[in-house]
Formats: sequence, C-alpha cells, structure tokens
Amino acid sequence: MPERRTHSPSRPSWRCPVCGILWPCSAAKLRLLAEYREDRPGLLAHLAKVQEAATADLTTLHPGVALPDLTPRFVGWAKAR
Repeated sequence: MPERRTHSPSRPSWRCPVCGILWPCSAAKLRLLAEYREDRPGLLAHLAKVQEAATADLTTLHPGVALPDLTPRFVGWAKAR
C-alpha cells in the first residue's frame, strides 16, 4: 500500500510536500478548520505559534532578505468573518 502524504508543512521551506505550494495550502486550511471547528481562538493561537516557527525558519533559510508580512498567510485567512 502506498504511503499517504499529508498536507503538513515541509520545513524549513514551509511549502506543502503534496501540493508544492506555500503552506498552509487549501487542503491544510480545510483540515485545520475542521480540527478547530469549535475553537476559533485556539486555531488562531496555533497559527500564530506556527507563524513564529516559519519566520524563524525562513529567516535562517534566507539570511539578509526581508520577509514579507506572513500574517495574512498564516493567521489572516482564519479570522472570523
């Protein structure tokens, strides 16, 4: 049986190993929304923590390069509408 890959971030690039796009990809967002369905504040806290880790990894991966604001990518999409 083939190994099933998940839409979890590949560090230190923070890309989805399945889709190849920037993480969180659409599949990861749907999974996170389902996982935290009853706990939006918990989701936002989790994503803020993940954003911190991504900032550290990407800063190390690209020294001397100013990173764009990662908030829309990691936290902005999950805010209550």
